[in-house]
Amino acid sequence: MSALIADLGGLIWTACAFILALSIIVTVHEYGHYIVGRWSGIKAEVFSLGFGPRLFSRRDKHGTLWQVAAIPLGGYVRFLGDSNAASAGSGAAVDPSLARQSLPGAPLWARFATVAAGPIFNFILSILVFGGVAMWQGMPVDTPQVGTLRAAPASVQIGLEPGDRIVALDGQKVENWADLGRIATDLPPKPVHDWTVSRDGRELTVPGPDPMPALLTGIAPRSAAADAGLRAGDVILAIDGKPVSRFDELRERVLAAQGAPLLLRVWREGQGEADYTLIPREQDLPTAEGYEKRWMIGVTGGGTYFDPATRSTGVVEALSLGAARTWDIIASSLSGLWAMISGQIGSCNLGGAISIAESTGQAASAGGSDFLWWIGVLSAAIGFLNLLPVPVLDGGHLMFYAYEAVARRKPSDRVIDILSALGMAAVLALMVFGLTNDLFCP
Repeated sequence: MSALIADLGGLIWTACAFILALSIIVTVHEYGHYIVGRWSGIKAEVFSLGFGPRLFSRRDKHGTLWQVAAIPLGGYVRFLGDSNAASAGSGAAVDPSLARQSLPGAPLWARFATVAAGPIFNFILSILVFGGVAMWQGMPVDTPQVGTLRAAPASVQIGLEPGDRIVALDGQKVENWADLGRIATDLPPKPVHDWTVSRDGRELTVPGPDPMPALLTGIAPRSAAADAGLRAGDVILAIDGKPVSRFDELRERVLAAQGAPLLLRVWREGQGEADYTLIPREQDLPTAEGYEKRWMIGVTGGGTYFDPATRSTGVVEALSLGAARTWDIIASSLSGLWAMISGQIGSCNLGGAISIAESTGQAASAGGSDFLWWIGVLSAAIGFLNLLPVPVLDGGHLMFYAYEAVARRKPSDRVIDILSALGMAAVLALMVFGLTNDLFCP
């Protein structure tokens, strides 16, 4: 009974996190359409968060009805002249005196700007989220310096202190983070290393941990590690009874297992040691030559038992970092989509609503910054998907507008209706396909 209650609680938590994240992203997307449309002289009749029966609403001074509907799985803006919530099809009849205020009757530039604003606002949200996280967390200082110490098993010796400037590791001089990473990679694994640091104006050598321990710094949503209950901050002590001292050893053991179950001995702060069983999953990973299949459990490492000292991040730098991260998501989404179409990777890489909801719940469970980061990732991905040239999506409308700009005339109503119907069928088929993958793909 207790297990059933726990599962129900987890399901409710996942659903609430998913609805919250989706509501934020959809609201920003639709507000982009709404506000740019209003600025362009196009009248919005309804701004709805959710679909179905109206729960509550109010009408503003511009005549727009703002409402929250019962099914919280999306939203829409219905402009004057729209025949449906998706602005699909040839449009509805409008009083000629109000044609300029309708979406079909507005100038081409106004229609293009209004439709493009939705995905653009998604990208802006992602940039702000990633930039905000960078400003909140700060950036590592240029010189290797210890910030805060992480929790570690009792067997790990940490003679380092916050504020220590790292001068050398096992006698090898360290001038920057790249030096530290290079030296750490070349050193043989052992329990204790000599860390030479500058502390309070004097140089001293203290015992310290291996610079590349089997410390987990991140858990991928909906991965084998996430399903098994591993968390960031966990330390892998052994696999199948054999000790593990470095993160690289963990990677090698996972690859060698070739999908066989692994028994991990894990240390966790406040809980001590415990065993976790998980089964690696084969995944398609991008490489310089394309994609390759690799057995993975969904963890990231590369950290040590201290966080680097950080400096404050300026607004311009933070936004630049946010823009770069957003572009990376767009580029990887485009690359992954093409890889699936061309057969380089399997179709199981396409997830549906269930996998997105589970990933959102896991991100929310990991903490506020992880949840915000995941919202940024989802916002960028949704912005990209909406730009695909599929009728009923924003990209499909922009495709029609591009044709109009070149041909100097709109596509016929019959062509628009047929292509919109095909586009809707394609979107629904893709949703069903994604849900099928969620249920039946490993």
